[in-house]
Amino acid sequence: MNKVLLHTPDGVRDIYGSECSDRLLIRNRIHNKMKSFGYLDIDTPTFEYFDVFAEEINATDARELYKFFDKEGNTLVLRPDFTPSIARCASKVMLENGDPVRVVYQGKSFLNTSNLQGKLKENCDIGVELFNEDSVYADAEMIALLIESLKASGLSDFQVSIGDADYYKGICEAAGIDEETEELIRGQIVQKNYFAAESIMTEREIPDKYKDLLVKVSEFIGSDEALNNAEKEVTNERSLVAIARLKRLYQVLKEYGCNQYVSFDLGMLSKFNYYTGVIFSAYTYGVGDAIAKGGRYDSLLGKYGKDAPAIGFVIIIDDLMSALYRQNVEIEHEEEVIDIEYNEDNFSEKLSEAEGLRKEGKKVSLSFRKTKG
Repeated sequence: MNKVLLHTPDGVRDIYGSECSDRLLIRNRIHNKMKSFGYLDIDTPTFEYFDVFAEEINATDARELYKFFDKEGNTLVLRPDFTPSIARCASKVMLENGDPVRVVYQGKSFLNTSNLQGKLKENCDIGVELFNEDSVYADAEMIALLIESLKASGLSDFQVSIGDADYYKGICEAAGIDEETEELIRGQIVQKNYFAAESIMTEREIPDKYKDLLVKVSEFIGSDEALNNAEKEVTNERSLVAIARLKRLYQVLKEYGCNQYVSFDLGMLSKFNYYTGVIFSAYTYGVGDAIAKGGRYDSLLGKYGKDAPAIGFVIIIDDLMSALYRQNVEIEHEEEVIDIEYNEDNFSEKLSEAEGLRKEGKKVSLSFRKTKG
């Protein structure tokens, strides 16, 4: 047999046995927690028109999408991210009366990245979105729900790092930085390549005081004291409003009783263009990247015809499972399957026994054994 038929392509893998059942168990725990906050299930297509995602990612990232064509010649893509798909659906059918809309989704996302660094090209995601609610209380609900969801999985040692895209964008506006340059700078800051970001700003003749400040945002990390330090460095209204909102957010999170899981990072940005306000990621040891990401995207739904504020987050189940295993978190495995053997003479008896056990909630398999003779 051709060996290629026995192996998966790079970036994807088979999942089976206890690992598969563990994933389902953890995902169900998280799903139940999200449902307990009033979120309703939603399911959108695995592939969409390319244009649903085109405006929200730069040209480099667009090359990492799995693209193909339908019979009419339209460009389709496997979804790299759930948020634009959910936003498209919500703007079409959910937002008419202006009431808050809460949805929970789960499924696979796909990125054809060549720089894997151990990352998968196919990821299992679960997340939530909250529409028609622009208050700081919605921001707090989202972060509190993320914390409760991670705790429900069995994880206890993690931190949610919070920033605000408007703090950075306010500085860019004050500096007169155009959209193209901002995207280039942000791309380097996301990669933590501050030298490259500084080189771009030097080349584009950004004034030194703004150049130094945009590099310095990465230093505003830690407790709520980091917000005070960040506030002292700016005078533009957009950045100051962002800091004031983060301070209020921290107070609300205290009321949720989850502030011990929270820290701040004003240098936190995203390669996606749609984030407009608070942005956050969850980190734990044993995994090299964030296990969950989220933020506010108040301008995205208008692109699909219905303006509405929105905020959401996604948990990457693959990375969460890696963290749980590496931290030796005990997972309550599924009950063992009871195997009942039968032959031609006692099939009816054994079938009745199996059905009785199944009614009690047991997992039972029937295995045929030929009668010797």
